[in-house]
Amino acid sequence: MLTSIVGTNWGDEGKGRMVDLLSERYDIVVRYQGGNNAGHTVVNDKGKFVMNLMPSGILREDTANVLGPGIVIDLEHLHGEVQRLRQAGIEIAPGHLIISDRATICLPYHKLLDGLEEDRLGDKKFGSTRRGISPVYADKYMKKTIRMGDLLHWDTLRDRLAGILEWKNLTVEKGYGHAPILLEEIMDWLERYGRPVLPYICDTTAYLSEAVKAGKSIIFEAQLGALRDIDFGIYPYTSASTTLAAYAPIGAGIPFAHLDESIGIMKAYSSCVGEGPFTCELFGPEADALREAGGEYGAATGRPRRVGGFDVVASRYGALMQGCSYIALTKLDVLSYMDRIPVCAAYELGGKRIDSFPADIDDLEAAKPVYEYLPGFACDISACRNVEDLPEAALAYIRYIEKAVGCPIKYVSVGAERDAYITMF
Repeated sequence: MLTSIVGTNWGDEGKGRMVDLLSERYDIVVRYQGGNNAGHTVVNDKGKFVMNLMPSGILREDTANVLGPGIVIDLEHLHGEVQRLRQAGIEIAPGHLIISDRATICLPYHKLLDGLEEDRLGDKKFGSTRRGISPVYADKYMKKTIRMGDLLHWDTLRDRLAGILEWKNLTVEKGYGHAPILLEEIMDWLERYGRPVLPYICDTTAYLSEAVKAGKSIIFEAQLGALRDIDFGIYPYTSASTTLAAYAPIGAGIPFAHLDESIGIMKAYSSCVGEGPFTCELFGPEADALREAGGEYGAATGRPRRVGGFDVVASRYGALMQGCSYIALTKLDVLSYMDRIPVCAAYELGGKRIDSFPADIDDLEAAKPVYEYLPGFACDISACRNVEDLPEAALAYIRYIEKAVGCPIKYVSVGAERDAYITMF
């Protein structure tokens, strides 16, 4: 079974929580795109973990975890993540973690450039995490990056890096007026954080090809959501990578493989970190109450998330883009305090009601939410484990979302813990 677990909205839908839950049934978990610019939060019997680069299956001893060629890896951040997991009693050994030799390294100057550009943009900034993701992906497509496999060839690495820095300093010095990037400083950084990961690096395409042939089951874990996809998201307020399920086999390094199912992770309300249009956004006390109830602060940045009611238009579009077989609805328990539940049922654009998600950024920024309110269930549902345990209003809300989005909901999360969920069918 080859399964993608993907976000249907702006990210932060709860993918890590679902990967941790479902990974018990799988042999391998693969991260196939993105970097450390977003976090997956997992709460289980071992504690609470926020992982930015690590696949969420790393908490299971018998699961192999792969960082695929579509990933960009900040070695310093990876080192810190490994150390934190080890301190919590999670041993990270070769074979348990496997890193593609084709994965791109996010170097310190990528973070520098990310910050310099955001500062230059001022009030027109994109809301970057300043972790170097866009600059490193840009360099990847310029064919001017260092890949993990280059660390296995230390004798040629210096010359390769020197040529890249000669080019990069044209931008750093002459473009931004910043001090040049020094070769020795980057080599020292690679020595310190690159050497320890050498035993983990291999040809993951060969590894995963054999796994597929052997009939092993694989989860492909996405970062962010459909609306942050570089091609189909709210461009230019997107990530720099392809966040869609269709890219999973490519980013994992096995483009010949075919997915058996795509599980779309969808929050029971809406949240968004960063800049860009967010049509369903709520403000004032209504937003404050929802943000606090859901603990809506970025796992990677700690930034308060913008929040809103469930967005039917965006979610229907996201589920379509992800080719969802079914949905896992998360954080339904957060709505327990509400007497009535806000739902953005449609958008208004140019005085007309629309039900389709605008592709044009100007139209999306001009769109206004059309809000409706559904009856709340106004009670604690965190102990519910079966469909029969849910109050009628909660079940009606789930059915409303299913019909509005046009995709069945198989799992409903009613708490952060691993077992706090309901299987609907």
